[in-house]
Amino acid sequence: MEIYFTGVIIAVCTFLIIGLCHPLVIKTEYYTGTRYWWLWLVGGILFICAAFVVPNAFESEKTGIVVSSILGVCGASLLWGIGELFAQKKRVKKGWFPMNPKRKHEYEDMDENDSLCPVCKDNPDHPASYKEK
Repeated sequence: MEIYFTGVIIAVCTFLIIGLCHPLVIKTEYYTGTRYWWLWLVGGILFICAAFVVPNAFESEKTGIVVSSILGVCGASLLWGIGELFAQKKRVKKGWFPMNPKRKHEYEDMDENDSLCPVCKDNPDHPASYKEK
């Protein structure tokens, strides 16, 4: 019986990539705010484009599949991080995360009751609503 590790390798790498992107979003928002969201966009697009062409660069098909999958996960995580970056700004305004005192002026124009969920923004009865009832 032969054992294949491809799926497990991809799963572990996916877990690590998502785990690394979470603090990266928090640190990015703390030090620079949402001003550099476009770098996340460019990075995500570049990683996804690389995922399309990488398998042809390796002699082993399995190696190409693993590398392509990891690049795709990196790209998707960076694109997802754009939304999380803007949601992190709302979390900071709500007091859930520390605010950078040098950028305090960036949070003054935000509505305190603004929801993190765009679906429940206008519906306070939505189950995912963060608004006080």
